[in-house]
Amino acid sequence: MKIGFCGPGLMGAPMIRHLLKAGHSVQVWNRSREKALALANDGASVVDAPAALAGNEALFLCLSNAEAVEEVVFGGAGVLSGTARPAWIVDHSSIRPDATRDYAARAAREGVAWIDAPVSGGVGGAEARTLAVMAGGDAAAIDAVRGAIGAYASRVTHMGPPGAGQTAKMCNQGIVSATVAAIAEAVNLAQKSGIDAARLTEALTGGWADSVLLRTFVPRMTSATRPVTATIRTLQKDTDAIAAAALEADASMPLLAVTRSLLGEAARRGLSEDDLSAVIEVLKSPGH
Repeated sequence: MKIGFCGPGLMGAPMIRHLLKAGHSVQVWNRSREKALALANDGASVVDAPAALAGNEALFLCLSNAEAVEEVVFGGAGVLSGTARPAWIVDHSSIRPDATRDYAARAAREGVAWIDAPVSGGVGGAEARTLAVMAGGDAAAIDAVRGAIGAYASRVTHMGPPGAGQTAKMCNQGIVSATVAAIAEAVNLAQKSGIDAARLTEALTGGWADSVLLRTFVPRMTSATRPVTATIRTLQKDTDAIAAAALEADASMPLLAVTRSLLGEAARRGLSEDDLSAVIEVLKSPGH
C-alpha cells in the first residue's frame, strides 16, 4: 500500500519502520523535519507539507492533539487542501470522540473514509509490533487497512462508528491514569515505611494487584533515572478528553478527578515533559 504518515514521534517512528519492513511505500511529514529525515535511511521519503501526502492510498496520523489533526488534514496546506484524496484516513492520535466525529463527517463530504484507531501498548508495543488498536468507523474501511496496521499491531478491534475507537481509548486511559496513581501511592507508602519498594513487583506478582502497569512503573518509580516513554503532559491531555467525554455521556468518574489533580500538580512543578512515573514526586513532597 502507498501510505502517507504524519507524526514520526516516539510511537510513530517504529510504526513507520515496521510498515517499511512489511513492504509498504511510506511518505512522511512532520512539523519538525529532522524527525522525518531520520527515517529516510529506513526507506521513507520525506515531503515538505501535508498536502503532498494526498496522492497516497491511505493517510496515517499519529499526532499530539485534536488541533494538530485538524490542521494537518483540513488546514490551508493540509492533506485535503488540493484535489487529490486518499481513500482512507487512519488516525492513531488520542483525541476527543466529539472531535473525531466532526472530522469524520467533514472527511466523508470529501469522499474520504475516516478511521479513528488509537493505540495502546506504548513505545515498547510499537517496537515489538504488539500494539492494541481500538477502531471506529466503517467496517469495510477498517478491513481495507487492517493488513497495513498489522505491520505493528497484534490486534485491531472494531468498536463501532466514528468516535467509538476514541471512546474505547478514553476508557483505557482512565484505567491507566487511576492505576498509575495507585501504584505511585503504594510505592510512596512502601518507601516511607522503610521497606524496599523496588521489591513490590516481585512480591505482588501473581496476586490481584499484578499487572503490566505494576511491572512497568514500580521499577521506574524506584529508579534514579526515568527514560521518557510516555509524558505526564500526554496523559494530562487524555484525562482532559476523558472528562469532556464523561460530561457528554453523563457518566460519573470520581477517580478521574483525583488523577487529574495529581497530574495537574505534577505539571505545575515543571514535570510535564517527564516520564509518567514522575508523578510519584508529587506524593513524596505533597506540600511543595
